[in-house]
Amino acid sequence: MIDLYTFGTPNGRKVSIALEEMGLPYETHTVDITKNEQFASDFLKISPNNKIPAIVDRSNGLSLFESGTILNYLGEKTGKFLPREGEARWRVNEWLMWQMAGFGPMLGRAHYFLHYNKGKSEFAEAWFKTEVPRLYGVLDKQLAHTGFVAGEYSIADMAIFPWAACFEAHEADLKMFPNVLKWYRQVSERPAVVKGFAVPDGRVIPTAP
Repeated sequence: MIDLYTFGTPNGRKVSIALEEMGLPYETHTVDITKNEQFASDFLKISPNNKIPAIVDRSNGLSLFESGTILNYLGEKTGKFLPREGEARWRVNEWLMWQMAGFGPMLGRAHYFLHYNKGKSEFAEAWFKTEVPRLYGVLDKQLAHTGFVAGEYSIADMAIFPWAACFEAHEADLKMFPNVLKWYRQVSERPAVVKGFAVPDGRVIPTAP
């Protein structure tokens, strides 16, 4: 049994999607970051950076934070959606790290300036109106050659998808990226993705344009 500590953010949805895809039993614990519950002393023991998601694996007592690490752990634990060795494994991790270092952080900042604080900084808005389509262009180019980001459906797709599902908040027009749009529709129809996406807060996947 996995204890999942999460909230309704793109990072929070990654792990519930993975748990559903991998068929692992889990119990959900909501950490309401709007009420600063992430700063509770009990949660700090599990997540030293006071961030969701985090997990505790009851089978061995291991606690982990950082969504990329958790996805790698679950893939390794189950042998699913993460190749065991060779180039295929590195390709999955390559695109997982791309999401962790670029696609996620940049889109998160885009949400802050383009959605939640519109009109506060012309410079920031101009920056992210350029950076958002650049990142989608990188993804679109990759998906032109592969059905999924690393060839086969993997934890990398699970990491990227919840951020792409916020396309409205960061003002991305998916119609400009046909390969991303095709991938988005395909992933969004997976039953485990539909169920896992809704776990933190009941939200449904936004319909692609």
